[in-house]
Amino acid sequence: MRKKIIAGNWKMNYCVNRAEAFVDEIKDTINTDEVDVVICPNFMALDRISDLIDGTNIKLGAQNVYPEDKGAYTGETSVKMLSAIGVKYCIVGHSERRQYFNETDEFVNKKAKKLLEVDICPIVCVGETLEERESNNMFNVVEKQVRNSLDGIDKELMANKVVIAYEPIWAIGTGKTATAEQANEMCKHIRDVISKMYDEDTAQKVRIQYGGSVKPSNANEILNMSDIDGALVGGASLTNDFVAIVNY
Repeated sequence: MRKKIIAGNWKMNYCVNRAEAFVDEIKDTINTDEVDVVICPNFMALDRISDLIDGTNIKLGAQNVYPEDKGAYTGETSVKMLSAIGVKYCIVGHSERRQYFNETDEFVNKKAKKLLEVDICPIVCVGETLEERESNNMFNVVEKQVRNSLDGIDKELMANKVVIAYEPIWAIGTGKTATAEQANEMCKHIRDVISKMYDEDTAQKVRIQYGGSVKPSNANEILNMSDIDGALVGGASLTNDFVAIVNY
């Protein structure tokens, strides 16, 4: 039985003081062991939030990383820097990184592998545009992203450390949500791709989230689908709605 994982991606929201106040509000209300709970604040708040959630059931996640240990990479952050402050998960390949910063599958692959070197679990995002879905090309697009972004990752790490997040681009921040059936269909497709890349046992162990306007009103239906193992939550993770989703 795959354990659900619900992660909140705060994106570029909340200064440090507001981030601390919000975590103080919610940390004692998230006390379940049945779901892995992750929050991903902005880089400025990571260290302070790490201290606040120490001893709770909430794990710390980052929103990005650079795949080099050190060097002249102005503005970037290494995996060792993240590990040193207690980061356990890191989002890579989010569509906003792909769109605004021209990140490729190959670059995402480098990040995922580097994170695994220091025992940080990558949350690898994949998903199609509205045009790709309307042209019925979504399965090919997502399969290519999965294969390229996860290429060469060790089978045991794939099964036990990698999380895949299916985020249809047309449903991110738009208020539109894929139906539970559409989301499950794609997550099942991703699992089939993993089976072809590795084997069926690995495919059955890997956790696949859905992300895209997840909120309390649709969380229960989405999270009870056969191949959806959690949610990557955007806007709703900035309010008490996140607690409601965790407690779905």
